[in-house]
Amino acid sequence: MTIEAILASLHLLAILTFVVFLSSQAALCRNDWMNEAVVQRLARLDMIYGLAVVFLVLTGIARLVWGVKGMSWYVSQPLFHLKMTLFVIGALLSIKPTLAFRRWRRELAAGRGLPSADEVVRTRRWVMWQAHVVPIIAVVAVFWARGM
Repeated sequence: MTIEAILASLHLLAILTFVVFLSSQAALCRNDWMNEAVVQRLARLDMIYGLAVVFLVLTGIARLVWGVKGMSWYVSQPLFHLKMTLFVIGALLSIKPTLAFRRWRRELAAGRGLPSADEVVRTRRWVMWQAHVVPIIAVVAVFWARGM
């Protein structure tokens, strides 16, 4: 049982880290606050966010492989597949903002200035769509944990 508790704790830590850095991106990616420091910070937040996602996937796989319930139990659960589908949707939604943040930083370093207001709005919209998928994943997880 100790290994299960450790794996669950690490997975929860990864989830919380993921949520904190996604929330930070959502908070900072707005026209009112856009400046050179914010562009740099968004790129850094996105890198840490990406590392949190990798940690989240690795801890999830560890729970599948070494957890008490075992992989066969997880893959037989329809809500597991729904959670994984929503996670993939969230991951796909994160690609466009990641590319935008990196481009903004390169353009800033090349002396081309800050991103346009329209581009910031479009990028923020992608971040917000992704941020709205996360609570749905949490709701699915709660129902799944209750045996639904």
